[in-house]
Amino acid sequence: MQDSAFYQKHVFFCTNLRENGRLCCQQHDAEQMRAYLKQRLQKLGKHGCGDFRINSSGCLGRCELGPCIVIYPEGIWYTYNSIKDIEQILNEHLLHNRIVERLLIPARNV
Repeated sequence: MQDSAFYQKHVFFCTNLRENGRLCCQQHDAEQMRAYLKQRLQKLGKHGCGDFRINSSGCLGRCELGPCIVIYPEGIWYTYNSIKDIEQILNEHLLHNRIVERLLIPARNV
């Protein structure tokens, strides 16, 4: 961690809910998944200043690729389908700085 960084990593969960029926992250329980990851980090004593921050965001513009999160400072995008996926992101990416290849969303749609 750089001395000037307030958080090691900042995780943004899209929790957007579209009223018009179009695909959106909240249709995949995004808010519950965000709350789960935040609670797990709190239990580990790893949530807050100097560690990790878990936030909700509005639409990140990637809903067509599934529920999504983005982790900064790396700018790594993930999708997820279950608590098991969130656990893997926690254990691999957040705690051990290893990319979870199977859950990656490309940085740009190609």
